[in-house]
Amino acid sequence: MSKHPWHEMNRRAFLHDSGLLAAAAMTAGLAMPSHARTASRRPSGRLKVGVIGCGGRGTGAAVNILEASNDVEIHALGDMFTDRAHGALHELGDIDPALAARVDVPEERVFTGFDAYQKVLATGVDIAILATPPGFRPTHFAAAIEAGAHVFMEKPVATDPAGVRTVIDAARKAAARKLSVVTGTQRRHEQCYLEAMRRIQEDGAIGEVIAAQVYWNQAGLWHKEHEPEWSDMEWQIRNWLYFTWLSGDHIVEQHVHNIDVAAWAMGENPASCMGMGGRQSRVKPEFGHIFDHFAIHYEYGGGRAVHSYCRQQDGTTPRSEEVIIGTKGRAVLASGRAEIFGEHPWKWKGKQTNPYVQEHIDLMASITGRGPYLNEGERIAESTLVAIMGRMAAYTGKNVEWTQAMESKLDLTPPTLELGSIPVPDVAVPGRTPLI
Repeated sequence: MSKHPWHEMNRRAFLHDSGLLAAAAMTAGLAMPSHARTASRRPSGRLKVGVIGCGGRGTGAAVNILEASNDVEIHALGDMFTDRAHGALHELGDIDPALAARVDVPEERVFTGFDAYQKVLATGVDIAILATPPGFRPTHFAAAIEAGAHVFMEKPVATDPAGVRTVIDAARKAAARKLSVVTGTQRRHEQCYLEAMRRIQEDGAIGEVIAAQVYWNQAGLWHKEHEPEWSDMEWQIRNWLYFTWLSGDHIVEQHVHNIDVAAWAMGENPASCMGMGGRQSRVKPEFGHIFDHFAIHYEYGGGRAVHSYCRQQDGTTPRSEEVIIGTKGRAVLASGRAEIFGEHPWKWKGKQTNPYVQEHIDLMASITGRGPYLNEGERIAESTLVAIMGRMAAYTGKNVEWTQAMESKLDLTPPTLELGSIPVPDVAVPGRTPLI
């Protein structure tokens, strides 16, 4: 158990304690072999899944992996808050009985606090689902790999360049140990996207890809009122969408889906970007300090470009899709649909598995050896940095280069994590907010 109390932890404490965790796991025989291509060591033959982050997405991912494979069971739950952890346990008990039968989580394997992730990993889980607010993702991913667990982690995987570098380093360690890593970029596992990209990249269906336009425009999202018994830190974590250190702002937390598809189509990362954004409808303090709209121009080699647009504003027209433009046509992609226009027209008419389940099917195929080895960690870290670049450009009004962003010292993590007072950062002002 960590020598640090559950209510207080900093980066140096994590680096020390995660090393101790890995050593303890090895000593206890809890760490996984280099690549789990055989059945579990457990008598049931099932792999043990630990869920770290028990909100809607974490609980949903737990259900998805149960739907994806009969070879897993939910073994441990961890969350910052007791009500969330026990709420997830209750919800998992109410799902389809055939799935609920593989939820084996007694009270002693329900953990809470900042160090809940360490306690989940110390139970010897074979697979870790990482679904806390993204600001915690680099720490949790690095610890999961050190503990020898395969990983499903939600996007984005960081909120600042320091976190991106941590994820890239851990992903490379995972590759060396043949630990499988799949991320929540479900479009990469969705059949209509896979077929469209095959036609674009292998068949040349739209000619040379020269540009893309990507969108995630929608209404606003939920928020929680500040309860009297909550500290400032608890209020921020429970409203993590609205604080850049936790979410990265919505260009990173949400729009990274579309930005990742653009990276997929372009086949490389951008050289630089410029952009703008602001906060027109989020004028109340309850919405933290993030923006409600962004427009970013990404420059690629050869004069190619990606135009990125996202907003979260009530009463606006929704649009969530990617338009890939080539010299001989264009492709319009969205969840469940794909169409190519131009010299080689085509429209997706097939059927596909729910992509939120398919990504876990693919993870299990990688773990068991029934499919190709997957490690998506470094790729999603780079797509996350593309989104962070856009935020940096909009916050500051400056041009941001890829190398500049990757090498930036920006680390948004508070010096100490504890349930106490923490200020709300100022809203960024282009031209005044410094570029770090």
